[in-house]
Amino acid sequence: MSFSERKNTKDGMAAGQKASVDNIYSLDGKVPVLNAIPFGLQHILAMFVANIAPILIVAGACGMDAKNTAMIIQSAMMIAGIGTLIQLFPIWRIGSRLPIVMGISFTFVSIACVIGGQYGYGAIMGAVLVGGIVEGILGLLSKYWMKLVTPIVAATVVTAIGFSLLEVGADSFGGGSSSADFGSATNWILGTVTLVCCIVFNIVAKSYFKQLSVLFGLIVGYIVALCMGVVDFSALSDTSLLALPHLMPFKMEFHADAIIAFVLIFLVSATETIGDTSALASSGLNRDVTQKETAGSLACDGFVSALSSVFGCMPITSFSQNVGLVAMTKVVNRFVIATGAIIMILAGIFPVVGAVLATLPSAVLGGCTIMMFGTIVISGLQMIGKCGFSQRNITISALSLSIGLGFTQLPDLFAIFPGIIRSIFAENCVAVVFLTAIILNLVLPKNMEVERQEK
Repeated sequence: MSFSERKNTKDGMAAGQKASVDNIYSLDGKVPVLNAIPFGLQHILAMFVANIAPILIVAGACGMDAKNTAMIIQSAMMIAGIGTLIQLFPIWRIGSRLPIVMGISFTFVSIACVIGGQYGYGAIMGAVLVGGIVEGILGLLSKYWMKLVTPIVAATVVTAIGFSLLEVGADSFGGGSSSADFGSATNWILGTVTLVCCIVFNIVAKSYFKQLSVLFGLIVGYIVALCMGVVDFSALSDTSLLALPHLMPFKMEFHADAIIAFVLIFLVSATETIGDTSALASSGLNRDVTQKETAGSLACDGFVSALSSVFGCMPITSFSQNVGLVAMTKVVNRFVIATGAIIMILAGIFPVVGAVLATLPSAVLGGCTIMMFGTIVISGLQMIGKCGFSQRNITISALSLSIGLGFTQLPDLFAIFPGIIRSIFAENCVAVVFLTAIILNLVLPKNMEVERQEK
């Protein structure tokens, strides 16, 4: 352990000897529970809708009834909480010990809809179980292949993640593209009011209260939505107060083509996790991520996803929107984030809690996430700047972002490729950016700058 690492550890222990709200900016300091809960709740509200949305889409594609859909949502909340706790407080080498919030991944939605429609939901669960174990093992063995992911590759992927989320934020701001009133005046008002409240609160609030600007905006936006009569409480009438998640609610099926497809998508998800972990260390802790942290983060992604399938749920991964929240607020305390994870677990045990949180309108959430996602873009650009603007780095970043962000805007460009290639790359700019950056990093000469000067 280096001197700086030992010093940080001692500082964390010293800070932890006395509970103080100022420790929210310290990874390990103690924070009073009553002060920690609002910050933890802020993290959960920022990702809650996105956590259950993939379940709703896949369940609909599989023709699942409302009872089974509700059961999977319940499991999703519990698994998200468990996964977050493991990231915060690792079990063996599984977990990063970083303030990473876990949730159900959107990355698998497309392929899950195809597999579910072809074989049924049980085949999805079988593929998730195998794919999760594969990613988990790759995480544990990452020291043998992580050298491929150089700082400039990681920085470029982080930037791509930020850009890819801008559309997600805009979609929420408009009310959700699947909603009948997308882009309506009501959604514009809710999104704008929420965004303005976040900004104003951040300007006028003092001390650590500034970091609760997102929670304040969500509360004000929710109150405005209640006054406008656009909050839907209909789902609460059919929600039970207490229910335990079910083990193996669906019979798993194992089909070779489904497993191969999911394993490939797990590799794509791993690239996003690498980027998220790098971005969090850079923007939240002002340092580079370590190999051990990346390995633990990937292992947690994989093995908790495998556990997720046992509860009938989709794969889990790090949530980029929460990385953006950390980048914006600089609140990195593990205990604070753990309070949010506990809220998620309680929401899984008490479904009515999740049902209440699910009434948060998309436009309100969009008003808060716009700035958060933009912060990830800036973090990626700062990481690129730290790598240096050599000719080689510029070529890797510029070409990777151009191809990744540009080509995926036109999915038909991938029409000549097999279906499985299209499902992985056609609309996933992060995967294309990562692959392009890796290839360029391998083939470009290390001394490009010298060669150019000699010529």
